[in-house]
Amino acid sequence: MNKRLVKIGEAARLLGTDHSALRKWESTGELLPARKTKGGTRYYDVAELMGFSNEAAPTLCYCRVSSHDQKADLDRQQELLEAYCSAKGWRTQVIRDLGSGMNYRKKGLNLLLELIMKRQIKRLVLSHKDRLLRFSAELVFSLCDIQGIEIIIIHNGDQPSFEGADQPEELADDVLEPESVRF
Repeated sequence: MNKRLVKIGEAARLLGTDHSALRKWESTGELLPARKTKGGTRYYDVAELMGFSNEAAPTLCYCRVSSHDQKADLDRQQELLEAYCSAKGWRTQVIRDLGSGMNYRKKGLNLLLELIMKRQIKRLVLSHKDRLLRFSAELVFSLCDIQGIEIIIIHNGDQPSFEGADQPEELADDVLEPESVRF
C-alpha cells in the first residue's frame, strides 16, 4: 500500500498550524517528515499526521469565574489544574475565562471550541463541570468525544469549594449578568 505524502504547507493545514511549527517539531524530533529531498522539500505521511495531531497535542486546563471579585478563585483553579496535570506528567496549556457560565461568547470558551474542532488538544481538564458552562456542557463534551479528546473533571459531582458556587446568589448572578462581559 502506498503512503499518501503531502508537502509541508498541506501538512501544516491538516494540523491547523503553520510551517514554522513543523520545522520546529522536526528539529526537536517530535515530528519528522517521511521524506526530504536534496533540495529540502519536506513530505509528510498523511496517516502519521492524523495520528500525530492529537497524540502530541497538549492537555488543556480550562478555568472560569463569574466576576472580577473572584480573581483569587480563578488563580486557585489554575493552580489546582496545573498541579493535577503536573503530577500526571502532562504538557499543559491553560485558558482562563471571566464571565457568566451562561455566556457563550467568552473569548476563552471560543478558543477552546476552536481547539476541540481542530483536534489540537489531547484532553480537557476542569476543576468542576460548571466551570465550563452552567448549562449545555454536554454539547462540548460530545464534541470532545467525537474528536477523541479525553475529558477529566477533578471534582466530579462535588460542589465547588471556591467562588461560592454552592450559594444560589451565584446562579442568579449568572442569569442576570450582561452578555457582553469578556476577559
